[in-house]
Amino acid sequence: MGILDGKRILVTGVLTEASFAFHAAKLAQNEGATVVLTGFGRMSLVERVANRLPKPAPVLELDVQNDEHLDTLAGRVREEVDGLDGVVHSIAFAPQSALGGAFLDTSFEDVSTAVHVSAYSLKSLTMATLPLMPDGGSVVGMDFDAQVAWSGYDWMGVAKAGLESTARYLAKYLGERRIRVNLVSAGPVKTMAARSIPGFDEFESAWDTRAPLGWDLNDPEPAARGVVALLSDWFPKTTGEIVHVDGGFHAIGA
Repeated sequence: MGILDGKRILVTGVLTEASFAFHAAKLAQNEGATVVLTGFGRMSLVERVANRLPKPAPVLELDVQNDEHLDTLAGRVREEVDGLDGVVHSIAFAPQSALGGAFLDTSFEDVSTAVHVSAYSLKSLTMATLPLMPDGGSVVGMDFDAQVAWSGYDWMGVAKAGLESTARYLAKYLGERRIRVNLVSAGPVKTMAARSIPGFDEFESAWDTRAPLGWDLNDPEPAARGVVALLSDWFPKTTGEIVHVDGGFHAIGA
């Protein structure tokens, strides 16, 4: 028996086999869960990737900036499963002008896009799926440490700080409904999203030298395992938490 036996999990943000979301979906299936995926934009690619899971999973289109997509999400999920026990939020985006050292010149329009997609969407996704979790559930988001200012990360770093705060407030307001809300703060991995960050190579060199347990930039599985653990019943009283899966990098001083 797996730790997610019989659970129904919605995983957002799958784009390639290198993504955290794909590995979380794969491990969730291996641990006994029924998985539904969402994607945005390159839907044919997401559907191809979904077929590479241990069990092919249905794929729903979801643009977190589209109110119609959010308003109809619960009904569309119900066409695939009769409810949810967990949701994985693996969604982030910032326009190129919001990254790469142009922090002082980025327009509010581009900043608002980064915050909307990368932080506010945790709240909107959670509320869109709340009717599917009447008996409680677990919401897990993917994070990157927002305690410091990273070179080139700029407004995405601000958005991640907003994501962390959003998770705490969701935990506060949804606890009475037995909804747990936690984040996994992962070390950097060479995903498609990471490749769009100017100066990503600086992240690589930092983790190579400072993570006491070591860190493989080509392996999303450790972080995915953290996601699956938080989706399970093994953390029944943990909410508002940020679990670091980064080789211990966050605990080591410069």
